[in-house]
Amino acid sequence: MRKLYHSIRVDNLPKDPNPNPPAGGSNPEPTTPEGGELYQNPDQYSAQLTPETYPPEPTQTQDFSGVPPPSSPGEFGSVPPPPYEEDRKGKIILIIGIILVVLVVIFLIIKFLGGRGASQSSGGELTYWGLWEDANTIKPLIDDYQKSHPNVKITYTKQNPKQYRERLQAALTRGEGPDIFRFHNTWTSMFASDLSPMPDTIYTTTEFEKTFYPVAKADLNINNKYYGIPLEIDGLVLLYNDDILKAQNITVPTDWENFQQAAITLTTPDSTTGKILNAGVALGSADNIDHFSDILGLMFLQNGTNLQDPLGPCTDPTSTTCAVDTLIFYRKFAELPNNTWDDTQDNSIVAFAGGKVAMIFAPTWQIFTIKQINPNLNLKVATVPQLPGITINWATYWVEGVSKRSKSPEAAWEFLKFLSSKESLTKLYTEQAKTRIFGEPYSRIDLASTLESNQYLAPLIKQAPTMKSFPFASSTQDNGINDQMIKYLLDAVNSLKQGASPQSALETASSGFKQVLTKYTINAAPSTAPIE
Repeated sequence: MRKLYHSIRVDNLPKDPNPNPPAGGSNPEPTTPEGGELYQNPDQYSAQLTPETYPPEPTQTQDFSGVPPPSSPGEFGSVPPPPYEEDRKGKIILIIGIILVVLVVIFLIIKFLGGRGASQSSGGELTYWGLWEDANTIKPLIDDYQKSHPNVKITYTKQNPKQYRERLQAALTRGEGPDIFRFHNTWTSMFASDLSPMPDTIYTTTEFEKTFYPVAKADLNINNKYYGIPLEIDGLVLLYNDDILKAQNITVPTDWENFQQAAITLTTPDSTTGKILNAGVALGSADNIDHFSDILGLMFLQNGTNLQDPLGPCTDPTSTTCAVDTLIFYRKFAELPNNTWDDTQDNSIVAFAGGKVAMIFAPTWQIFTIKQINPNLNLKVATVPQLPGITINWATYWVEGVSKRSKSPEAAWEFLKFLSSKESLTKLYTEQAKTRIFGEPYSRIDLASTLESNQYLAPLIKQAPTMKSFPFASSTQDNGINDQMIKYLLDAVNSLKQGASPQSALETASSGFKQVLTKYTINAAPSTAPIE
């Protein structure tokens, strides 16, 4: 039986100083060669006949009864035809002509069948819009592909993420967009009219589902067709300051109840003003917490909330208030008397980099930001806490897709299949790691073992098989489904500070969610059942 957030109490928890928590374009059509004109051998035989000479008519009756009939016309004096002479030269020319015609026919058949066996779009020029990688990072893989596909030319352009979604869709609508482009995993429905379905020749359904994590199946499938290939996976992890935890002799909790206790212990308030000097964890508010919407999305799913209808039935039939309980639990981290965070704190990423908060939740790419601010921070990574009896984690990642208006869709998909191969992803990771701490975490299940010893990515990869997603994804800058959904969620959290009840806050948010989801035709919320 799942332990709900409402059963985790914080109101009267003492601050125990020593808690004991657990740890291409098309190939040209074959050119029909000039057909050789079949040699027509004229009849060399022409009968040469001379007039027959007859004897003069007899003047009297002659008796021929005893004379045998002539054995040949010549015996009557007619001229026989000349003997037949075979035209050897003409016969040779005729045979050679037939052989040439047969060879031409065989050549055309082979060419035709060979053309049918190959993709009609195995060549051409492809444009590729990316977001995070410089052209120099992608260039070695493009060069490798073009060497083995000399009739393909690929031009990669790194785009500015600001207003990227709007610029991309506008360009695609005008027919001026790229052949290949990167999009967020929550954008699939938004881009349904712009995306080309992946052919079965790239990955069959079975191959796709064996190659990539289950969340990709849920995010990229529309009507049993896949519309993108992920080259990476990412999602929420717990980032913690190891020095602060060790100073309090605290190991990282794996469940929410012990996590809450640890966060309270790690919090140091001002004894006079009550203002937090050192925060235990950045939770409970919205405006100064990066990824608050992802965190709440994770907690809603873990507690059995249907995100399309938050106030509807819960996964656990014994609970009818799963969404309300979740919002209350989240908010208590920023409410007196046992708050671990408040509105006076800096942005959560900045505060963590500055050593002012012990723990935060963020995707792994934020590690780069934190290390740029404070390279010496003793940052460690752990899996996110869970409720008893359930394991659900949060995904937010980017995907490569092919434009429906591409002139060379098959060539584009063939290139993406190459990019998503084990060899290419390994090489891409190596190129990325030349300029930062680590590359993009592998999207392929069969590469998971290569990251098991990576101090930053191992916890993420451990979570990947049980990840789910929903359009509460922060930092997409899409001014679309995510940003609009997040605005309703932010208003719900902030309304609690103004005295609104969790029930009324969620009623308003739920109404807004339904409008946005209908606008972008999202028809199903992620399941809250465990992934087997």
